[in-house]
Amino acid sequence: MTILVAVVSYNSERLIPDLIAGLRTGLDGMKWHLTVADNDSKDNSVELIRSLAPEATVVEMGRNAGYAAGINAAVAASPAHDAILVLNPDVRLTPGCVPRLLQALREPGTGIAVPNLVDGDGHLIHTQRREPSTLRMLGDALLGARRAGRSRLLGEIITTPSAYEAETFTDWAEGSTQLISAECFARIGPWDEGYFLYSEETDFALRARDAGLRTRYVPEARAVHLEGDSRVSPGLWALLTLNKVRLHRRRHGALRASAFWAAVLLRESSRAVLGKKPSRAATRDLLTPSRLRETPGPASVTRWS
Repeated sequence: MTILVAVVSYNSERLIPDLIAGLRTGLDGMKWHLTVADNDSKDNSVELIRSLAPEATVVEMGRNAGYAAGINAAVAASPAHDAILVLNPDVRLTPGCVPRLLQALREPGTGIAVPNLVDGDGHLIHTQRREPSTLRMLGDALLGARRAGRSRLLGEIITTPSAYEAETFTDWAEGSTQLISAECFARIGPWDEGYFLYSEETDFALRARDAGLRTRYVPEARAVHLEGDSRVSPGLWALLTLNKVRLHRRRHGALRASAFWAAVLLRESSRAVLGKKPSRAATRDLLTPSRLRETPGPASVTRWS
């Protein structure tokens, strides 16, 4: 049983040493291969990977192609494998994490297995998600994500503590740490590169669920996610918000997407009034029709920085 570890790097030099050390801990006793797709880093990421992990495959993308494109390129460039561990550079595996995920992946109807994640301070990260809907977006707008998340009808992010204590299926999960069966990737893949960043994992997991290959949350498998800056960067938050609308439109059509867009706009504009810069950026983009029609790229991230 061979595990492909697929990592997308972008100016990740400071994260690489601990990432590689953590792989050797978290995958101890298993057969695995590391492939890193580098999105045209301007730091020493590529050289450092080749120095610390000379056995790894490095795919130099030549441009900042986005997360989904990096995952697809890493999978395409790798030797034969039985499962794909999609991993952010800022994730640190704990001993036994991947073997437990692999065990869960063998359960019937499972295409993706995800671990219990904590942040750098040891606090639980609410990684389980319900499928996005207009009602759930309204619940987020009116109640806040944490309160709405306690309700199956009103919350997308599952925030009930007991939901993280037992193994269960979830509609999708945040994409920093996912073990995907080779069968699932072959049937559902590749990841949709039209999102550039954010919602690509949602799209993949929902398509897998539609095909009968669901996402299984495994509490005994644990990892640490140091986390990115989507909640504080205006450009990243605006892109995340727009991609939610794009995904809903692709899955449900323009009419239903209009109601979803209105609910998202209510959420972001209400928070923009309170002075939150990421929501101000998201509101501007939601009110700019061309931003919803265009294909996202690197400029989307820096637009409101």
